[in-house]
Amino acid sequence: MKKRFLAGSSRAEFLRRHWQKKPLLARAALPHHADAITREQLFELATRDDVESRIVSRSRSRWVVRNGPFRKSELHRMPHRGWTLLVQGVDLALPPATRLREEFAFIPSARLDDVMVSYAAPGGGVGPHFDSYDVFLVQATGTRRWKVSAQRDLELVADAPLKLLRNFRPECEWTVRPGDVLYLPPDWAHDGVALTECITCSVGFRAPPGEELASRFLDFLQDRIEPQARYADPDLEPARRPGRIPRPLMQYGARALGRLRWSAADLAEFIGRYLSEPKANVVFERPARALARASFTRRARVRGVVLAAPSRMLFYGARLFMNGESVKPRKTAARALARLADARELRAPLELDDEAWTLLYEWYLAGYIGFGDR
Repeated sequence: MKKRFLAGSSRAEFLRRHWQKKPLLARAALPHHADAITREQLFELATRDDVESRIVSRSRSRWVVRNGPFRKSELHRMPHRGWTLLVQGVDLALPPATRLREEFAFIPSARLDDVMVSYAAPGGGVGPHFDSYDVFLVQATGTRRWKVSAQRDLELVADAPLKLLRNFRPECEWTVRPGDVLYLPPDWAHDGVALTECITCSVGFRAPPGEELASRFLDFLQDRIEPQARYADPDLEPARRPGRIPRPLMQYGARALGRLRWSAADLAEFIGRYLSEPKANVVFERPARALARASFTRRARVRGVVLAAPSRMLFYGARLFMNGESVKPRKTAARALARLADARELRAPLELDDEAWTLLYEWYLAGYIGFGDR
């Protein structure tokens, strides 16, 4: 029997018909996530300096953006209309947002960005815009009106504090209610305005731009350049044409850059580290009183282990990537620990080899994993 997902589709049907192709509005698709996150919880997160937050407001035709953290009293003094609080990475801080993220676990974890949650007063929104990633917009509380367009004109308003579309031409319009889900592929223009006080969760799936990948890969390759190598010309003679680049210098450059080589394994190593890197503001909580290795193993055997909410774990072949770090254990340990990357947990009772237990203990000490609930 096919497992249903959105609007009665199976996951495979959704991916075949809609993923990166066209929007889907699924009514009452996730009703159990309605009312799961409160305004007060978001306000509390917005006061923290380790959480990225913004307030977007509009006065007549002027948009204003302010970055957090904010004082809670400041948030409670905001007007009754026309503003939005945006909080990034809520899935790393609130269990209901983590559980919402898990609804989309059929999409590779390497694509997951985060769960951004917005609180909007009536009339609040962030203006007509487009995203360069796939997004599921899950309505948690209140009602919001979405206008959507497949327009190719993505010219932006000059000098605006947000990336606002200059010529937004909506083609369809929906009013969403708690539990409704709107999926939008990359580059679809959209504008959401709160009709009532509301909370909307955005589950985003990134696609790293080629320019960024190339830049980061070159950084990765820098380690292969001999740190002490430098051009030398002890036999230099007076230059007759000072503006000409000396041939030996050009030849040196060709030799230095010619040493840069990479293999498929190097590329896999880079991609795995890059995609598993946590965001810059993520801090892992190490155990206050760490258990000794033997005690850890006994407890984990009977309780299982789970990834910490901020942890990003991936694998490729036998190589494992945990929060930007890489390790290649033997096949037995790799196979067992790849299940942790898939399910974000290993359920008890655990029977693992010594190499797998060693890695789990290292990750426990770093705050990357914790114990399950049996």
